[in-house]
Amino acid sequence: MSGTTAAAVRLRRRAAGAGANRWIVLVVLCVSLLLVAVDATVLHVAVPAVTEDLKPGAMELLWIVDVYPLVCASLMILFGTLGDRVGRRRILLLGYALFGAASAIAALAPSAEVLILARALLGVGGAMIMPATLSILRQVFPDRRERALAIGLWSAVAAVGAAVGPLLGGFLVEHFWWGSVFLVNIPLMLVSLPVGRLLLPESTGDRDGPWDVVGALMAAVGLFGLILGVKRLGGGEPVASVLTLLPLVVGAVLIVLFVRRQRRRPYPLIDLGMFARPAFSTSVGCIVLAMLALVGLELIAAQYLQLVLGLSPLRTGLRLLPLTLAAMASGLAGARMLRRLGPRRMVCFGFCLTAAAVVTLTALGGTDNVPLMLFGFVLLGFGLESTLFGAYESMLSEASSDRAGGAAAIGETAYQLGAGIGIALLGTVMNASYAPRLASVPGVPASASASAGHSLGEAYEVAGWLGGAAGEALRQAARDSFVHGLHVTLLVSAGLLLLGAVMSLRLPRVMQCEESAVVELPSPREVEVTESRVSA
Repeated sequence: MSGTTAAAVRLRRRAAGAGANRWIVLVVLCVSLLLVAVDATVLHVAVPAVTEDLKPGAMELLWIVDVYPLVCASLMILFGTLGDRVGRRRILLLGYALFGAASAIAALAPSAEVLILARALLGVGGAMIMPATLSILRQVFPDRRERALAIGLWSAVAAVGAAVGPLLGGFLVEHFWWGSVFLVNIPLMLVSLPVGRLLLPESTGDRDGPWDVVGALMAAVGLFGLILGVKRLGGGEPVASVLTLLPLVVGAVLIVLFVRRQRRRPYPLIDLGMFARPAFSTSVGCIVLAMLALVGLELIAAQYLQLVLGLSPLRTGLRLLPLTLAAMASGLAGARMLRRLGPRRMVCFGFCLTAAAVVTLTALGGTDNVPLMLFGFVLLGFGLESTLFGAYESMLSEASSDRAGGAAAIGETAYQLGAGIGIALLGTVMNASYAPRLASVPGVPASASASAGHSLGEAYEVAGWLGGAAGEALRQAARDSFVHGLHVTLLVSAGLLLLGAVMSLRLPRVMQCEESAVVELPSPREVEVTESRVSA
């Protein structure tokens, strides 16, 4: 009876067009991704209002901003592999609930400590949501051509979220209060929970053997230490500092021990054999390199627009908008490009186009050049998204559906790690190029020059304190030095991007599309009915 019922269900779904159900699932997953992507950047413009209201110290303010991406990146492997074991839909729905609850706590936080805790809980929720969306996508789109289109839409939504975050945050803070940037999550999560439970299919991976709790905790603590150390380096902290060196060393040791443990276990959390496949390991490396270039350049570009050209934060966000729009266009066109070019040529093309954009931007100077900037940002956004799209698609296609959660977690962790390394590396290059040129400004004391060498913003403060001809000379020298440092940083980025282009030559030349049947997606209610009949 149960077999007849299941067959009848499949026939009815085929007749009604079961394929449409997959695209509804994609819409739900994209809404999930949009919330997490927006929350990663929405707080940035609310920091001054938070500072005025809660009066956090310098260290507390740093944790308010950084604890969300730090916790999220550290726990992705843990929750990605747990989803493979207990159910990806289950982990996703738990992530929804936690994200909504943490948003309420953050919005009503009476102190900096409570806000830090709430942001950490948001990071936990984000770590449950992000790998689950990609692994469910991998499961419900077995056909590679359809999956490529789905990943393109998914990545376009991620680009929208990154751009909308600061604009939405600025609007809400201007018209309401800083807590409203978190309250917007709650109604969306209240809708996503029942809709997700009704529409999303449950799926699991390989359940053989026990889940490695110790290994999962080793990976989480190790990644936390590594990313924390990299973030501190990016913030200008000295390498020899105990608070920088200790997390890096402890994190590296734990990751090495985690890898050794996974190699010995008969049922590992992460199938390290995936890294032996050139397409998988190369894709992960390309994600790291692409994010390394993107995040560091965006940070420096924002400083250039505000401090050198004197644009407001809102105008700065609007000036960067073409980059996001070009990334969206690339994501939407990615599936067709991948079929025509293949993974190797598409990722290589993306890296080369981005390198060309970066070299073009070296023509920027101390005066505003809107056409050149617009041209460079459009090339930059399209090229980087082409690279990320091709790399993510190749990585997921190399992983079996049983290991989709672990593979998605590796990709998202590489994304976050590349972003942290990019800020640290390109920030170091920028500082090394900027500071020495301020050592001998006429009429400026050595102590003032040393302070001005820390950052362009601090140089402006010192120049205002000095006043007169010396202050104006320091201000102009600092602007010129920053532009020089920007050019050096852009050239270093171009070199890294060309390295990525060479690396991408290890990817497959053509997109291999095996014929696969359309996956039927029974609703959760149908699954429950079928299971009850079988048990009866």
